[in-house]
Amino acid sequence: MSRGRPDAAPVLGMLLTPGAGASSGHPTLLAVDRAASARGLAVERIDFPYRLAGRRAPDSPAVLARTVRDAAAVLAARLEADTGRLVLGGRSMGGRVCSEVVAGGLAAAGLVLISYPLHPPGRPDRPRVEHLGSVRVPCLFVSGTRDAFGTPEELRAATARIAGPVSHAWIERGDHGLAGHDGQVARLVMAWLEERFGLA
Repeated sequence: MSRGRPDAAPVLGMLLTPGAGASSGHPTLLAVDRAASARGLAVERIDFPYRLAGRRAPDSPAVLARTVRDAAAVLAARLEADTGRLVLGGRSMGGRVCSEVVAGGLAAAGLVLISYPLHPPGRPDRPRVEHLGSVRVPCLFVSGTRDAFGTPEELRAATARIAGPVSHAWIERGDHGLAGHDGQVARLVMAWLEERFGLA
């Protein structure tokens, strides 16, 4: 599934972020958390400030990015490590924010991007890809083959600009929400972590 061999530095933790309309309790994030925690990783699921305040509209890009950076720093400090020992990611908007933060210079071991929102539904003319060329860490994209936020062909083409090793895992007939596929997503994420980082 992945290109390349396992990296030398062991991964210690994972930061997971939700999509715009969900919380850190989203079933997919819970499934990934359970699977990764069972393998000894320290997992932190976070909510963005707007969600904690009960608002529906997402925070500004600067606030979203700062939230990810701060949460990664806190988790790394708890592990007495640096953020380069963490895998960052999450669903939809949360995963995109993580990729933007890493593109902007935050050290990370890799990115797990579930249902990456390549463009708004029906608007392939508005791709969110400007930062991808600055991503240099291993990336896993898990997406449904019927995701209205980006077709498999669109996503493959867009992620070709990423300098780090890129893996794609497809959920057949899955849409953006991937409802009912939580266990499958978690298994795909763990298989990638094992292959890429050699988890015991």
